[in-house]
Amino acid sequence: FNEQNITYKTINMKRVIIYTFLFLSLICQKMNATPPSQKQSDSPINKTERMSWWTHDRFGLFIHWGLYAMPARHEWVKSREKMSDEHYNRYKDLFNPDLYNPEEWAHMAKSAGVKYMVFTTKHHDGFCMWDSKYTDYKITNTPYKKDILKPLVNAFRNEGIRIGFYYSLLDWHHPDFTIDRNHPQMPQNPELLKELNKNRNMANYREYMKNQLTELLTEFGQIDELFMDYTYAEGENGKNSKDWDAEGIIKLARKLQPQIIINNRLGLSENNQGWDYITPEQFMPQQWPTINNLRVPWETCQTFSGSWGYNRDEYSWKSVHQLIVMLAETVSKGGNLLLNVGPTARGVFDERAIERLNGLAHWMRFHSNSIYGCTAAPSEYSCPNNCILTYNPSTKRLYIHVLEWPFKSLYLKQYKGKIKYAQLLNDNSELKFRTETQKGSHMTENTGADDIIITLPVERPNVEVPVIELVLE
Repeated sequence: FNEQNITYKTINMKRVIIYTFLFLSLICQKMNATPPSQKQSDSPINKTERMSWWTHDRFGLFIHWGLYAMPARHEWVKSREKMSDEHYNRYKDLFNPDLYNPEEWAHMAKSAGVKYMVFTTKHHDGFCMWDSKYTDYKITNTPYKKDILKPLVNAFRNEGIRIGFYYSLLDWHHPDFTIDRNHPQMPQNPELLKELNKNRNMANYREYMKNQLTELLTEFGQIDELFMDYTYAEGENGKNSKDWDAEGIIKLARKLQPQIIINNRLGLSENNQGWDYITPEQFMPQQWPTINNLRVPWETCQTFSGSWGYNRDEYSWKSVHQLIVMLAETVSKGGNLLLNVGPTARGVFDERAIERLNGLAHWMRFHSNSIYGCTAAPSEYSCPNNCILTYNPSTKRLYIHVLEWPFKSLYLKQYKGKIKYAQLLNDNSELKFRTETQKGSHMTENTGADDIIITLPVERPNVEVPVIELVLE
């Protein structure tokens, strides 16, 4: 166009539009929003802020509890044994956890050092452990008749433990949830699947999920963590993020609970910032997990035994020692441990779980400083043999978890000039160390100019995993 022909009125109008857009952009920034023309994304600052408690606390308790506690043969029992709804509903008609005492659960968790709890509000069988108004398939329609979730939330919150909700994306009871490869009614002949699903409508199920999530995120106070479980898009007859409307669920959750943190199991791409942390399950990553070569927040969920729900005949239980090492190793790689317990159908913890929680309680009483607020040690600090390192960047203290107690000496390579003081964490008793170069003989070993030798008592401290605390320069 010929700019000379543009009237002053047109120029002024263009200026108004430009200034208005700039003003709205500024307002959006102030309100922590994004201008309409930009794609909505997560602010790294806001994500760091909302996750600060989680990356500090490090240790959570998972609780898998529902109707599957009655058959006591794994929480997937309905699917594994291809049970009909009629057969599985026997458990709803009989479920009566008469010994349920959430205050007792919360006290055990607090003693064990647990800082946050995640509870299965609804697992894959579709049974709801709160008095949802959107279904009859819930705890208040059992012989127990009372809501379980609200007393649980109150009990744990009163102990200072943060609250997380698990909610299953799968639902083997809902009539509109389409039958897939995980469903108990999945036919042996996949060609029959279309006929079985012709009257099922996932749009109705998506609305049902959002209604229930709205209940969970508005009726129980502040909810700190949302554990959605899970997407299985690989292969045939699975479900992906579109089946759940994953983006809609995240948008709803953040609207109702802006501070909430959400896991990555909704099936959104790895580059999408809708989720906050990843969830390796039942295995220990070899190192701090990365996406696009960047370290990401992570939490490994682990069981005491091989089952999430109560399994009477499961005997592959981890020892207290294994659990402590698992916790320390997780923190040493910058992660969180979510350790699961599956209560019985009467509402109590298995005695084997209680034994292990008590063992964790004894160790955490003296060694929690090596867990809370800690993360991976800086690369300049090498890890001694048979040890695990954790590091607190706020206090600048390094923690050496000694898995096998050495005889008299612990060698620290390239540590000279880095240590101010050393002590055993369980009793704060001093440990002497020397830095001088020493020529080896038949009674001593060569030591490098930059190495440190910590002198240890011959007898191992009477704790499950001894920890040495180093005050750094």
